Amino acid sequence: MKAFLILEDGNVFMGKSIGSTREIISEIVFNTSMTGYLEILTDPSYAGQSVVMTYPLIGNYGICYEDMESTKPWVGGYIVKELARHPSNFRSESSIEEFLKEKDIPGIAGIDTRALTKILREKGTMNGMITINGNFNLQEVVEKLKNHHSTNTVNLVTCKEKKTILSEDYKLTEAEKARRGLKVHPYKTGKFKTALLDLGSKNNIAACLLKRGCDVTVYPAFTKAEEIIGDSPDGIMLSNGPGDPKEYADIIKEVKKLYDSNIPIFAICLGHQLMALANGGNTRKMKYGHRGANHPVKDLKTGRVYISTQNHGYVVEDISDSIAEPSFINANDRTIEGLHYLGRNIITVQFHPEACSGPQDTEFLFNEFMQMMEVSK
Repeated sequence: MKAFLILEDGNVFMGKSIGSTREIISEIVFNTSMTGYLEILTDPSYAGQSVVMTYPLIGNYGICYEDMESTKPWVGGYIVKELARHPSNFRSESSIEEFLKEKDIPGIAGIDTRALTKILREKGTMNGMITINGNFNLQEVVEKLKNHHSTNTVNLVTCKEKKTILSEDYKLTEAEKARRGLKVHPYKTGKFKTALLDLGSKNNIAACLLKRGCDVTVYPAFTKAEEIIGDSPDGIMLSNGPGDPKEYADIIKEVKKLYDSNIPIFAICLGHQLMALANGGNTRKMKYGHRGANHPVKDLKTGRVYISTQNHGYVVEDISDSIAEPSFINANDRTIEGLHYLGRNIITVQFHPEACSGPQDTEFLFNEFMQMMEVSK
């Protein structure tokens, strides 16, 4: 079945429909990862967006449901050059096309994703429509696309109620994994109580804490700071999430209270942006963002460069040097990738140290967070 991708600038791509046949309008972004497509599909930070995979062949190792970063996919649509029809992997439980159909995600295959990516790089991220209806009026569709805006997407992706995950329960899961030959991390059980503010958190953020012996309490995004502080956590995680950080004025007010609490804080992606805004910093929308598993970030303390996984369309800038100092910068465009807050046990990063699938070069930052909690306790 034919499908069409119509861009806000009037460009039209024709390919083959994959997954659901429903029509979708969303922001079109590209990701340069060669692997990790299931993690991308289920990353809540992609809510309101359709993803173009720049790597030409997607789906060759199939779908393993255990690797999902949340309980469901969040992308609006999926765009690939070539879709593998017969995956080969001992862990595979389904094909990517079956997964897209099962989860009602529309997609399009067989288009020139390199040409599409060049358009997005030259003109910037824009809205687009995926449809199987070939009788569209281009002028009307373009007008509709120009008027489309996704707002308050954190409301969609955050958990609905507070929940606690005990590290000993996670160990039982690890024991099961050990029988399958997967790695078990030898950390003590229940050493710290950690609060995780779920702004659209990926599963592996909690996993990185649990395997280090933390009991993790997950809070909905709009939880009052007084409730979190009142539960006496040893540390607080602010997660990744979707959307323009400036939209979340109510959350920013609560993040400022968390900052003032002197409890150790580690923030990732959207959490990093919200912490900066809570302390007088500024954020701006990037032309086409950073999305992929091959982004170099430089540690300004050691001079070492790490390869990181990233997924963001906004960046922090203009924060007072009396409040925070940059700890990481992007080696390509010199944008801020991490901040250390002066006089506070607070570190924030724009990239994803918990990345799965993706480079785990910077997972040591969770160990630094553990040390912060240790010293504070």
